[in-house]
Amino acid sequence: MDRRILKTRKAILEAFLELMGEKNFEQISINEIAGRANVNRGTVYLHYTDKYDLLDQCIDTYLKQLYEKCLPEGNALPLASKDTLLQTFKYLEQNADVYSMLLTSKGTSVFRSRLTAVVMRGVEEQINIYGIHPGTNRDIMVQFLVSAAIGLLEWWIVHSMPYPAEEMVEQLIMLLERHLTNPLQND
Repeated sequence: MDRRILKTRKAILEAFLELMGEKNFEQISINEIAGRANVNRGTVYLHYTDKYDLLDQCIDTYLKQLYEKCLPEGNALPLASKDTLLQTFKYLEQNADVYSMLLTSKGTSVFRSRLTAVVMRGVEEQINIYGIHPGTNRDIMVQFLVSAAIGLLEWWIVHSMPYPAEEMVEQLIMLLERHLTNPLQND
């Protein structure tokens, strides 16, 4: 792709993200995005159908970056290892401003929903590999683990990462292992 096109798309995307940090998605206009990006309105429409298309492409871009930066090559399992989780937390730590805004943006929960879907696939794959304890409802287990992981990640980012990435990963792995490998004993 031409450098000018990449530069223009980047400016539009950054302007859009800034505006999403300031106001509800529904209140953002194409004129505001164009003005903030220092391009004309027609240029925005040249690259994006409307602000909903821009939102979708923005989310796709940052989910793809997260996925590509955090998974070892050839590894399709997001929760496959401590190294993968640590790489993910460190990447999010370095890019907290963008991911914090995407997780907490006013008026849209689309990013969180799509991130949840990605994590859900990873958790389901892990359960397929390791199995679950007899008597455990698979659907409930998946929902529990996904909600816990996404909730923890969101809490960590929104609260300005009060613990280092290494500690978060240690704790998360301990909790995941407890729920995936050690049945609760009823005495």
